Amino acid sequence: MANQGICDRSPLRVFDRAIGGGLGRGNLGIVLSRHGVGKTSFLIGLALDALLQGRKVLHISTKETVDHLLTFYGEMYAAMADMLDLENRPARLLDVERNRHIHVYNRDYFTLEKLGESMAFLRDAANFHPDMVIMDGTPRFEHTEPWEMEGVQKLLHDWNAEVWTSAHTHREGQQTDARGVPSEVARYDDYLAVIVFLQSTADHVRVRIAKDHEREQVATLHMELDPKTRMLRWR
Repeated sequence: MANQGICDRSPLRVFDRAIGGGLGRGNLGIVLSRHGVGKTSFLIGLALDALLQGRKVLHISTKETVDHLLTFYGEMYAAMADMLDLENRPARLLDVERNRHIHVYNRDYFTLEKLGESMAFLRDAANFHPDMVIMDGTPRFEHTEPWEMEGVQKLLHDWNAEVWTSAHTHREGQQTDARGVPSEVARYDDYLAVIVFLQSTADHVRVRIAKDHEREQVATLHMELDPKTRMLRWR
């Protein structure tokens, strides 16, 4: 029951255009912010937008419980439905739930091998092939080694999906490059197609693009996260 006309009105279309039409299959994007600013909200907003277009989403978390994520999705779906003035909301929500899988892992025991096994099961038993994968809380860039990033790169190409992940920035003492990207993330720049910052100011959370695929000049976004709904909006 996806309605492309309705989705075209979403502020996320402006975000997509700002990063060259979207992240794209086989690419890895990362959202950076300080703790508690809104990374998970931003990622769920991306996921819901994809789901409302009839795409399939796998949400992987090493940070939250399944119940918390389900509540989060429900609240943000209600906010997005209001923003887009959606009709047939219960039926659309059912479509969202059918096209989404949530997998939660204990951070201390999570491995790429376990993730690969889960994906193989979804593919073979449920014929589930995600168009978008959210990896919230993993990789842990401050502890990640090159072989792990190579493993992530292989998985996302095997999935032929676009993959979004996240990482923390800190107020003081964190080494960064000229873009403000922390060194533990910047060292894997070759693996990252898009880098997005959520920057908290006095009265809003600004969205800033630090990397847009291979473009030398990145777009300036006049967008923010709504402090009440946590949805992306124009500023």
